[in-house]
Amino acid sequence: MTAVTALADEFIEFLFDVDPLWPAVLGMESSRTGLGDVSEQAERAQRGALERFVQRARALRPEQPKERTTLDVLVNQAGARIDEIDTRLVEFTISDLFVSPAAGLLTLLPMIGVSDPEQGRAHLERLAAIPRYLDRVADRHRAGVAAGRLPVAHLVRAASEHLGRYLAEPADDPLLRQQAPDEEFAKRRADLLTDVVRPAFARYRDVLDSEIAPHGRSQERPGMCYLPDGDRGYAALVRVHTTTDRSPEELHATGLELIEALAGEYAEIGERVFGTSDLAEIFARLRTDPGLRWNSAEELLDTARSAITRAEAAAPQWFGRIPPQPCVVEPVPAAEAPGAPAAYYLWPSADGSRPGTYFANTHQVTDRFRHTAEAIAFHEAVPGHHFQLSTALGLSDLPLLRRVGNFNAYTEGWGLYSERLAHEMGLYSDDVALLGMLSTDSMRAGRLVVDTGLHAKGWSRQQAIDFLDSNTPMPHVEIVAEVDRYIAHPAQALSYMVGRLEIQRLRAEAQRALGQRFDVRAFHDLVLGEGALPLSVLADVVSAWVGATASR
Repeated sequence: MTAVTALADEFIEFLFDVDPLWPAVLGMESSRTGLGDVSEQAERAQRGALERFVQRARALRPEQPKERTTLDVLVNQAGARIDEIDTRLVEFTISDLFVSPAAGLLTLLPMIGVSDPEQGRAHLERLAAIPRYLDRVADRHRAGVAAGRLPVAHLVRAASEHLGRYLAEPADDPLLRQQAPDEEFAKRRADLLTDVVRPAFARYRDVLDSEIAPHGRSQERPGMCYLPDGDRGYAALVRVHTTTDRSPEELHATGLELIEALAGEYAEIGERVFGTSDLAEIFARLRTDPGLRWNSAEELLDTARSAITRAEAAAPQWFGRIPPQPCVVEPVPAAEAPGAPAAYYLWPSADGSRPGTYFANTHQVTDRFRHTAEAIAFHEAVPGHHFQLSTALGLSDLPLLRRVGNFNAYTEGWGLYSERLAHEMGLYSDDVALLGMLSTDSMRAGRLVVDTGLHAKGWSRQQAIDFLDSNTPMPHVEIVAEVDRYIAHPAQALSYMVGRLEIQRLRAEAQRALGQRFDVRAFHDLVLGEGALPLSVLADVVSAWVGATASR
C-alpha cells in the first residue's frame, strides 16, 4: 500500500467516524453505531483534523497520476467540509427536506439494512442515540438564534408539520420499515420507538414551535445574505457545490443567458407539437393541457420504469462499462412527499442488500405534468445517477474514498448531461417528451438565477417563485417546493448546470482534438471511471486522456 492510499483510507475512516450513518446506508458497515456529533465542540475538533489531513496530503509528491488525483480529491473534500463547518449550517438548516437533521434521520435510517443480529444491535443503538442527537441539534439551533443565524420561519413550520405527520401515524412509522432479523429485535425496536424515539421527536418539535419558529426570518428575507457574514458563507457554499471559483454574479448572468437561448428550441419543437412558436403560449399549453397531467400515481411510476428499460437496452452502444446493479422505481414515502422534490435517487448498497432506487414523487399527482417524466428518469436513473454511482462503487482499483466520495457539480452535472445524452441516444418517446427535456433545462438554468437571487441579491421567496413561473413551464406546486429547497439548501442547486456545461465543454474539446479517433464510449467510461471529481480535476483527467489517445 502506498502512502497516498494509506492516507486516503485513513481519511475515509475519519469521515465515517464523523458521519457513521453514511457507511451504514452505503451497506459497507451496517454494524457501525452512532449518529455523529453535531455539537460545536465536536465540529471544532473535526475542523482541526481536516486541516491536518490537508497538510499531510500536500506534503506528499506522488509520481503516478491516479495518486495525484486521489490527493486532489482528498484536499477538495476536506476543504469543502471545512467550509460547511465554518458556515454553521446546522444552526439554521431547518425544513422538511432531508438535508435538515430531523428529516434526514427519518429518510436515512429506514435505508439501512438489518439482516443479522449484529446489525440489529447496531441499529437499536442508533435508535437509542436519537434523543441525544436531537438535543444537540436543538442546542445548535438555540445558539444560532442567539447569534442571529436564524432559520426561515415557514420552513420551521414545515419541519414541525412533517414531524406532526410522523408522530400521528405510529403504525406507519418509517423506522419500522426494515425487516426484523429476529423477534427480540422487533420487540426492542417497538419499545424504543414508543418509549424513546417518538418522545424525542416530539420534544424536538416542541423546541421548534416554542423556541425557534418565533425568531424565524420572514419570506421576504429568506437568503443567506440576511445572516451575519452570510455573503461570505454563501460564497463558500458556491465553492463547495460547484468546485469552481465562479462568483454568484457570474452564475446569475449565465442562467439568464441560458434561459434566453432555450427559447429557440422551445419554438422549434412547440411548432411541431402545438402549432405555435410563441413561448408564452407553449408554456401555457404545457401547464394547462389536461392531457399532460397524470391520472394516477401508478401511471407516473410505470412511465418512469418504461423509460429506464429503454435506456438500459440502448446503453451498450454508448458505454463500455455497464454497472450490474439493478435500478428500481418507488414512490417517495407519503410522509416526506409534500416537501420533497419531484424525484431523487438513492444508490445501491455495497453489500447488495438494496438496489439503486429512483424515488418519484406522486404527491398531488394529478397536478404534476407527464411530459417531464422521461427526462427526470434519465437523470436520476439510467444513464444518470444510477450509472454514475453504481459504476463508482465497482471501481475496486481505486481507494474507497474515490468510490464513495461526492462532488455535487460532478454528480449532478452528470445527471443533467444524461438528459441531453438521452436525446442523442434516441430515448425520448416523442416531441412532448422533448419539451419535457427543455422544461427541466429551464429549471436548471433558472436555478442559477434564483439561488443566487435569493442568497446573494436578497430576493424574497415570492420573487423567486414569480421568476420561475415566468421563465419555466414547471407546475406551480413544483416551483414552490423547488424554491423552498433552494432556501433550505443554499448553492446546491447551482451544481447541476455548472457541471453539465463543463462535461459538455470537455467532450467538445476532446472531439475537436481527436477528430475521428474520438470514441464516445471511451469518453463516458473515462468520465465515470475515476469516481466523483472536482471539475478542475476532471478537466485534467480528460486532457491527459486526449493527449495519450492522440499520441497512440
